[in-house]
Amino acid sequence: MSIDGRLVVTGDWPGFRRVTISGPGGRLSVRVGGPESGPVVLFNHSILTSSAIWYRQAGRLAELGYRVLCLDSRGHGQSDAPPAPYAMDDLVADNIAVLDALAVSRAHFIGVSQGGMTGFGLAGRHADRLLSLCIIAARADAPAPFVAAWDDRIALASGQGVAPLVQPTAERWFCRGFLDDNPAIADALAACVSETSAEGFIGSARAIQGLAYLELVPAIAATTTLVVGARDVLLLQPMKELALVLSGSRFVAIEDAGHLPQIDRPDQLDAVLLQHLQEFAGR
Repeated sequence: MSIDGRLVVTGDWPGFRRVTISGPGGRLSVRVGGPESGPVVLFNHSILTSSAIWYRQAGRLAELGYRVLCLDSRGHGQSDAPPAPYAMDDLVADNIAVLDALAVSRAHFIGVSQGGMTGFGLAGRHADRLLSLCIIAARADAPAPFVAAWDDRIALASGQGVAPLVQPTAERWFCRGFLDDNPAIADALAACVSETSAEGFIGSARAIQGLAYLELVPAIAATTTLVVGARDVLLLQPMKELALVLSGSRFVAIEDAGHLPQIDRPDQLDAVLLQHLQEFAGR
């Protein structure tokens, strides 16, 4: 795959193919690229996006010899949307289904936001399936104010679909100036969000409201890197606290980054991911 400078690509990716597998809740769409003999990296995305947000990182790792799997979470991208609500354990089970269907015994896991939350569950419940863990912009629990913040969004999606969520969500993830200065990225993100079904958003939001993996975190033994954007104010402190609980983990705050650093600070995130994978290889 030739890196062409794009960051969010909802269409076909050069060097990647789509595979559809049967998951616990319906069909799951997975982008697969890189040499079959390479160590496997499994990417998970945030709510209201899809595998599209991993275009650059997936391509670079495939070029470096990794076998790369990018899952469209249930209800997102080209994956089916089973009836809501979902549980976080359902999203974990979807990832296990992907690994089983593709005959992958163990993988490096990289997840952002909802994908990172899923990673905590995967590491806590299926440690034998992981080579390493990189969690970006995610917490492992759902305190009451965090739970309440999703209720209005769920109500809006229930009545009007996901379209009214596009602009406020983008502005929470990035500063207004970044979106104004990068209209192509803003448009690509909007297209990505629009692929999410209302059922998929509502189901996933309910899963996030039930997030309860904090008690699993201290026992995680995999090589772990925790990453957060320094401007992601709602997650900066929770992730610092997770780093204290997860002994041996590495914590990285990326300067001037928001909630999706692979979009607004891709060079810095690429460097973190490569260092993470090299650290695992060196152990």
